[in-house]
Amino acid sequence: MNVISYRPSPEEYSYTFGGRPAVGKIRPGTILELFTEDCFAGRVRSVEDLPSRVCEFPYLNPVTGPFHVEGAEPGDTLALHFVSITPARDWAVSSTFPHFGALTGTHTTAMLQPPLEERVWWYDLDVAKGVAVYRARNSDFRVELPLDPMHGTVGVAPGANESRMTIVPDAHGGNMDTPELRAGVTVYLGVNVEGGLFSIGDGHGLQGHGEVCGTAVEAAMNTVVAVELIKGVATPWPRLEDDLHLMTTGSARPLEDAYRISQHDLVTWTSSLTGLDTLDAYQLVSQAGQAPVGNVCDANYTMVAKLPKTYLGTPAVYESAHTRLRALGAQYLS
Repeated sequence: MNVISYRPSPEEYSYTFGGRPAVGKIRPGTILELFTEDCFAGRVRSVEDLPSRVCEFPYLNPVTGPFHVEGAEPGDTLALHFVSITPARDWAVSSTFPHFGALTGTHTTAMLQPPLEERVWWYDLDVAKGVAVYRARNSDFRVELPLDPMHGTVGVAPGANESRMTIVPDAHGGNMDTPELRAGVTVYLGVNVEGGLFSIGDGHGLQGHGEVCGTAVEAAMNTVVAVELIKGVATPWPRLEDDLHLMTTGSARPLEDAYRISQHDLVTWTSSLTGLDTLDAYQLVSQAGQAPVGNVCDANYTMVAKLPKTYLGTPAVYESAHTRLRALGAQYLS
């Protein structure tokens, strides 16, 4: 088993997908032990640390990487299996922003009313108990919320020498912010450049679907990822697989187009896996599918389409990469 540990120094974080050289080369079959910083790069350390004062745009949402996977070429697919995602600190933060979030005026949704207050919330994390403690800022209300660690941002370099900010989700992945991207899940990313150049960041201890206020329970993470390469198999948009479901994603504006992209990919994928014609697959997905929301705040919005594998006869997708990587992860954990 080839295990590599990597903890970036502050200057080694990336804030784009594309436009950065690889921090290292790895072989397919490698297990990576990674540290990822929170979306504020660790600068928000109390409720008095307003992001607008302690953070510098565009240095938000740092990612760890990129990593060059040997043998990866355009037209291939990277499979990244999240073996474990564990908060690296016993605290996390969240916030509101004056011009960011689903329920405030933004630069593209111009409103005359005053912007929302910028406010920070502090969460105590208890990994042993599996809880994040929410405390209201203007009352004594307190409640324990179940930890559900995930990564908001994962992706590869876009094609055509393009460089995209890490806060933007698109066909290369990026800041999709779907709570479906938790431990035990394999994400499939289409390779656009030699080596793929994938990066991971934006850990969330917990996030509601939609990330409605614009931030989750933002946490640094210790994450273990198993990496595989599927040669000669293209992936149009990021896809996810867990033990029970196949999932597809779409990122765009307006939200309806993100929804359509994710549903289109799930319908056509279902058709190719089962031999059903397009309309029969369309009917099956329409009645048996789910549509979890990723985010409704970023530069693009993200939707997920989700279908139980049992309805498809439990097909082996991507050469059974999820099963193999899951076994590799179990071997690592043992």
